[in-house]
Amino acid sequence: QVQLVESGGGLVQPGGSLKLSCTSSGFNLNYYTIGWFRQVPGKSREGVSSSGWKDGTSDYADAVKGRFAISRDSANNAVYLEMNNLKPEDTAVYYCARSGSWAPHLSTVGYDYWGQGTQVTVTS
Repeated sequence: QVQLVESGGGLVQPGGSLKLSCTSSGFNLNYYTIGWFRQVPGKSREGVSSSGWKDGTSDYADAVKGRFAISRDSANNAVYLEMNNLKPEDTAVYYCARSGSWAPHLSTVGYDYWGQGTQVTVTS
């Protein structure tokens, strides 16, 4: 059974940091692209970062470039999203998802399994 479980969200002040974890089971993480997405009420889900499996390339949304970093831990079947210099506009529910595409991509198209999400709130 394919499962993705996010953790690590919370409440943080502007300028602070959080590290989200996406722990997977039921499939081989080494052969799937993993993406991080976020959603706020009333808006569509948007791609934040993605890690491709074939050549290790990553992609980031312009809004998070230079502040967020995605990484893989194959030994623990996990993908992480390190978030630094957080801003109030980063507040959202963050989801991880898997895609059979070999290349990283930020569109929700092609992602077939999703986690339940973890809330990130950035406020003073």
